[in-house]
Amino acid sequence: MVAGAALTLVASMTPAQAESAETIIKSPNVKHMANLPKTGSFAGAEAFNSDLAFQGNYAFQGNYNGFTIYDIKDPAQPKVVSRVSCPGAQNDVSVQGDLLFLSVDSSRDSDSCKSDYGVPTSKASWEGIRIFDISDKARPKYLKAVETACGSHTHTLVPATSSKSVYLYVSSYMPADIYAECKPPHDKISIVKVPLDEPTAAKVVSTPVLFPEGGNEQQEGLLLPTSGCHDITVFPSKNLAAGACMGDGVLMDISDREHPKVTATVTDENFAFWHSATFNNTGTKVVFTDELGGGLSVTCNARIGGQRGANAIFDIVDGRLTHQAYFKIPRHQADTENCVAHNGSLIPVKGKDIMVQAWYQGGVSIWDFTDSAAPKEIGYFDRGALSPRRTGGSWSAYYYNGFIYSSDIQQGFDVLRISDSRTDAAAKVRLKALNTQTQLPF
Repeated sequence: MVAGAALTLVASMTPAQAESAETIIKSPNVKHMANLPKTGSFAGAEAFNSDLAFQGNYAFQGNYNGFTIYDIKDPAQPKVVSRVSCPGAQNDVSVQGDLLFLSVDSSRDSDSCKSDYGVPTSKASWEGIRIFDISDKARPKYLKAVETACGSHTHTLVPATSSKSVYLYVSSYMPADIYAECKPPHDKISIVKVPLDEPTAAKVVSTPVLFPEGGNEQQEGLLLPTSGCHDITVFPSKNLAAGACMGDGVLMDISDREHPKVTATVTDENFAFWHSATFNNTGTKVVFTDELGGGLSVTCNARIGGQRGANAIFDIVDGRLTHQAYFKIPRHQADTENCVAHNGSLIPVKGKDIMVQAWYQGGVSIWDFTDSAAPKEIGYFDRGALSPRRTGGSWSAYYYNGFIYSSDIQQGFDVLRISDSRTDAAAKVRLKALNTQTQLPF
């Protein structure tokens, strides 16, 4: 197939499924450049690889047991620079200068990297943000811990209006009366301010309530009622944020970084769990993902169909969210494969809205939503089912400086390249860093 030619993908059609996780099916315009498998204490089935961040010639990969730093100067031959053992789900990661931040959303008996599981009913337990000095990539140094209410499931790096500090918008949820430091109501986020010249002074500076009257709690079919947010993406140049908040999708004004305000809210009876958000490059659209089944279920098959567990594309019109279409990968997965929309990023093509996205065991999808009402897939990469059955697949798939990097929960760190006339111009765009939930126009 000639690069740039439209792929013939029919929603009801399933290509020959790969026989095992070692077998790959992909579109002709995608090349698998490299894979580094999990090793050592990160190799176990419960040591999930999680999110990715990038800076210069380095990639940073979270894992439930810590994080890994890779040298990606030659993307076809990535190398492990260091691996830091520091258990705590999910260990979602972001970087700023010489600092690395990790989200911990599981009770620990201390904030130490040698901590063990804690008891959430005890005030002695800890969860929140960990901060590391990564000035020496081969020897990261643990600097500081900041405890946050209900932990930190995810966090978003938010540039301050001055260059002296950054903020972390911490998303967390699932309060319960029995928890010592995570009691309902919890319709809020935590905001951590980090002085860049004194990161050990980082602290929670506000806990704004986003849903003072409660969020969407009654809708039939919700995985969980709104009790905070799962993930937030910011578009700092417009003082805008999009929050995926369990039962609600929201827009926020973040002109006052410590006191964001919800300006628009939307619900969708097709959505079970508002998971994450991605703006287009002009901040005039938002793609929200629905994590149907919590990421653990089989949702990419004929029984579930092509709409549930899909992305929803919204245009921002006069400050409101206007639904345009759904998009879901057009390949059915085996009935043992957990599959649902997950983390992705824009491919920087001027004048186009093209995104690469992880779908757990649905693989990696590249799709075009330039026409909000008619999104279409233009490429994909997909492994076969894991055997024995377990949770796996691509957690995050992001485009950075000419290549696609995928954090595979079980299979490690993948590097892909797309060669297609619709995306080739993106290879000329060079970024100094990428924290995907912090969208800076290219």
